[in-house]
Amino acid sequence: MSTPFESNPLLDKLPQHLRQFIKPQDYNEYTPINQAVWRYVMRKNVDYLSRVAHSSYLDGLKKTGIEVENIPSMYGMNRILKEIGWAAVAVDGFIPPNAFMEFQAYNVLVIASDIRQLEHIEYTPAPDIIHEGAGHAPIIANPEYAEYLRRFGEIGCKAISSAHDYEVYEAIRLLSILKEAEGTPQDEIEAVEKLVDDLQTKPVEPSEMALIRNLHWWTVEYGLIGTVEDPKIYGAGLLSSIGESAWCMTDNVKKQPYSIDAAYQGFDITKPQPQLFVTPDFTHLSLVLEEFANKMALRTGGLSSVQKLINSKALGTVELSTGLQISGVFTNVIESEGKPVYLQTTGKTALSYREKELVGHDTSYHAEGFGSPVGKLKGINLAIEDMSPRDLMAYDIYEGLRVTLEFEGDITVSGEIITGTRNLQGKIILISFKNCTVTHNDTVLFQPEWGIYDMAVGKKVTSAFSGPADVKSFDLVSHVPSSKTIKAKKSAEREELEDLYQNIRNIREGKPADKTVAEVFDILTQKHNGDWLLAVEIAELQHRAGNNEAVNAVLQYLDTVKTSRPAVANLVDDGLELIFEKEKVN
Repeated sequence: MSTPFESNPLLDKLPQHLRQFIKPQDYNEYTPINQAVWRYVMRKNVDYLSRVAHSSYLDGLKKTGIEVENIPSMYGMNRILKEIGWAAVAVDGFIPPNAFMEFQAYNVLVIASDIRQLEHIEYTPAPDIIHEGAGHAPIIANPEYAEYLRRFGEIGCKAISSAHDYEVYEAIRLLSILKEAEGTPQDEIEAVEKLVDDLQTKPVEPSEMALIRNLHWWTVEYGLIGTVEDPKIYGAGLLSSIGESAWCMTDNVKKQPYSIDAAYQGFDITKPQPQLFVTPDFTHLSLVLEEFANKMALRTGGLSSVQKLINSKALGTVELSTGLQISGVFTNVIESEGKPVYLQTTGKTALSYREKELVGHDTSYHAEGFGSPVGKLKGINLAIEDMSPRDLMAYDIYEGLRVTLEFEGDITVSGEIITGTRNLQGKIILISFKNCTVTHNDTVLFQPEWGIYDMAVGKKVTSAFSGPADVKSFDLVSHVPSSKTIKAKKSAEREELEDLYQNIRNIREGKPADKTVAEVFDILTQKHNGDWLLAVEIAELQHRAGNNEAVNAVLQYLDTVKTSRPAVANLVDDGLELIFEKEKVN
């Protein structure tokens, strides 16, 4: 079945620019080996994580409809997530950080619906349904953590990125795809690894997005909770990695108290983490998030916030003290005494108030850009926005009059006032002129033949953030990934092995099967020597049936696999440990 994503009312609220990342979950694409990988990881996780994960984990598995035996369907998850105020959608691998966080702001969990290869069962750098479904979903059943996740998305999607950030995102996405794909030449992987390493070590000033992504990594993905001496796991990257969930609990991984310092600690997504941060509780996560947000352009405003937008070379919004919001690509700012006195965008620009576009001020009207002074008039302490109707008349700021306004910073606006636009509090937020000239000293910024001049009103820049104020102002449905996830290759040998896995699954579930367990084992040893997971599942069935002689034959086979493939020895032992209920496996 191709599971539709329109199965939760929350999804109806998603804007179109987020919907572009959603893909249907084709449940039929999951193979019997995929299902076996899911089952192995989940059985191992439930057994091990019950001892080392935060108490919310096991409760969350039940509340979110995550089963041990079957890869979850989005339809089933959405039906159950609805009860806790969340939804889930399927996407293709990594999506841009701003989009990922904006989904969270809408209480929507993004799930990469592909699943890792058997060869990468312990850890994969690519996001997959084990990581998202078995890692993220259970913990959001905890209301306090769920609110942190939503709030993080709300703040994080406003973080200003840089062109460098997007290069890093594209390179990491490509590397994760190549590493997870079958048969990728090693030299190709190494070339992209070098690219990622070069980009990550490049001496650039980290953007807001780079810093908040670090906070996301060290909490949502790789967070520990409790004390440094006795931590528990809550981060999805650890919950979904049977390798790292055990490794992180050893003394090989440094544990340190979680603080805002984590924003400046980088990470390598392709390797196990050498250090982790421990939060005392979920409340502390929100405190650190707010501490970080207080340093963002979103809240600080001023000259530096505008400069961040200019450096990003991307669509962003500046909000003035009147609440007027200018959305576009900012290309210039004129400053005086450490303050912005004139802002300039280039190309399509829209004006909004309280995230709603002003009528008549869309991107078609401001198609060539927008420029406006910011600040107070020279020699007048009372800002235009604070003037009463009587004050405005006294300073000749009135419809039908020609006026020359001299702003601090040597910006002069001279023209005939057509009209003004006020906000809900009655403050003027926009004044329109005809026959208008705008200058900065001897430089002409606007001239009469260009048409109507719309001047924003605001004594200061109070906020700046990534993206438009009103998402409907711009066509944001434009994301075309430079790389696509690569599906597993099919062959006659692979198809036969998949059939053997399905046969064992059918027997375990009491369904009709073409072959007996013994026949499957014979074919496995003759034609697919080296496969370990199917042998572990066969051992499980023979143990349940009390066929000790058959169990011993499987164990002998697995011993040869462990000898020839030492990298999977621990996986074999872990699987057998679950079957034999902690009996020692030789």
